[in-house]
Amino acid sequence: MEYTNVELLRRAIDSDKEALEILVERNSGLIWSIVRRFLNRGYDKDDLYQIGCIGLIKAIKKFNFDYNTEFSTYAVPVIMGEIKRFLRDDGIVKVSRNIRENAIKINHIREEFSKKNSREITVSELQDILSIDKEDIIIALDSLKTTESLDVRVDTNDSNSDYLIDKICINKNEEEQKIDKIMVRDFISNLDKRDREIILMRYYKGATQSKVASMFGISQVQISRIEKRILENMREKLIVL
Repeated sequence: MEYTNVELLRRAIDSDKEALEILVERNSGLIWSIVRRFLNRGYDKDDLYQIGCIGLIKAIKKFNFDYNTEFSTYAVPVIMGEIKRFLRDDGIVKVSRNIRENAIKINHIREEFSKKNSREITVSELQDILSIDKEDIIIALDSLKTTESLDVRVDTNDSNSDYLIDKICINKNEEEQKIDKIMVRDFISNLDKRDREIILMRYYKGATQSKVASMFGISQVQISRIEKRILENMREKLIVL
């Protein structure tokens, strides 16, 4: 008897090992599509695939049908996070515990500062907050660079731009496009309310910067800066080939 994915999920969540194995096999294509984004980093592709499988299993164990979402939509960020965690904790370039702790603090401060001030924090400002040498801050910042940049073109004028997903999904197969969409959707859902509305208006509803600025009662220049800051954060968090 061949079970549906929903039936397998329910059985796997209830600790059915056979159902779990079948789900891993059925989702192997999804895992490989994610793994391909992390190749050429000095790790064997089969090792990365195994890490991806661990991420998938974690997603299965934690999945709840009350989420009212497709399992793949839930699983992609979990698999991605598991591989990123592996690369961060077992990176080719080893960093000391102190540097790693500084990097975590800096990353948190940068995110909070950007939300409050709509710009990136400077090294001097980080030094004032953390009371550590600039050199140590720079080293910690370098240790954060574990992902490739997302090559998103930022508009410099007020004309309508392509949809954000269209920019990301060029020359990708159907599976990879699906993953890209899930990643972008997950990123946008974690933005604060104002930033999320700006991105939705600009890239999903085709509104111009002038129109969005008018809606929020701020200048077009401010909208441009906010948009640029959001896309730069996206570059740091998303990975594409």
